[in-house]
Amino acid sequence: MFSKKNLNPQPAGPAPAIRTGALARRALANPFIGAGAAASLLVATVITLILVGGDPKAGEPIVRVSLAKAAGAHAPPGWREALAPGRAGVTRLSEEIFQLSETAPAPDEAASTGQAVITMADAAAPASSDGLPQAPIAGLFTPGPGGPLPIIAADGRTPFQAYARPFASNGRPKVGLIIGGLGLNAKATRQAIEGLPAEITLSFVPYSEGLQGWIDLARSRGHEVLLETPMEPADYPANDPGPYTLLAAAAPTDTAKKLEWVLSRATGYFGLTNYLGSRFLSSDPAVAGFAAALNSRGLAFIDDGQAAHRGGGPPRASADRIIDEQLSETAIDQQLAALEAGASQQSQALGSGFAYPVTLTQVAHWAEAVESRGYQLTPASAFAVRR
Repeated sequence: MFSKKNLNPQPAGPAPAIRTGALARRALANPFIGAGAAASLLVATVITLILVGGDPKAGEPIVRVSLAKAAGAHAPPGWREALAPGRAGVTRLSEEIFQLSETAPAPDEAASTGQAVITMADAAAPASSDGLPQAPIAGLFTPGPGGPLPIIAADGRTPFQAYARPFASNGRPKVGLIIGGLGLNAKATRQAIEGLPAEITLSFVPYSEGLQGWIDLARSRGHEVLLETPMEPADYPANDPGPYTLLAAAAPTDTAKKLEWVLSRATGYFGLTNYLGSRFLSSDPAVAGFAAALNSRGLAFIDDGQAAHRGGGPPRASADRIIDEQLSETAIDQQLAALEAGASQQSQALGSGFAYPVTLTQVAHWAEAVESRGYQLTPASAFAVRR
């Protein structure tokens, strides 16, 4: 073993005695040491006052979010591996989420208390003045397998009505946008919540940890929220959206059990949207059971365009186009322009996109000026109707 050399050797034998009283007087007589001692005394006094009097920020409003419904609390073994990068047959969701930077923090999570505490009084990033009511709203939920399940209230109010962002048409063509894939990547999620206008609807992945904290933060900024439902794609199981994927040929009881887990992951969403699902959405029995479940709970279903031909059941809407199938600034700008053109022709148009960095950047620029061009930026819930 190597050891450090002694760079300050001392003489052998006992040290000479030191008269501590005289030494202390000489030290305090030094003006620099005296000033330092006074500063230390001041700091100690302030700390004592804080400990006795309380936190000086105690008056700031906070949101306390239960973390009892951690993502894996009610999931079977292997659900994390279903999202792990490099896995054979990994889905688009896991590949893209894990490729994004993870430098920004998620909402603070106090594991020791089982709560996430989000301070809403950050002067640099204040909550939106038109923030939505905190969820859950009384009468609109019942206990579920992992948290509250949405229900229709005794007075007939539905979660769709209660959690959607209020909207009043001004007569201009309506143009809306859903940004999905949120909750797994902290930087992208925070950028979408804080950097996009409140009228843009945000869609969250049910496997996300701290999901309720993200949804609460989004609603505090005025964003209405959708919850993504993994559905069987045509190339399943090579392309596997995870352990709670709704399968086209599954028994109704199995579908209901998986759907209940998805629905109980959080609260405050007005409806569901699909993640993948080309095979599931092509099955009449599967879609009928799914639609009946949503209708009985008062939720809407807004798809990415794959179920545009489907009607009946809950309030429905379908995206007219996906804006970022080609990941370049020019291609995304062209799709946003095409969305505006569709709104001019049909009086409304709804688009969808994924939380890629380039998508978030281009959408933020586009949203700054879209209304100056004669359109009304509209939340996705305003497109949903019973067909």
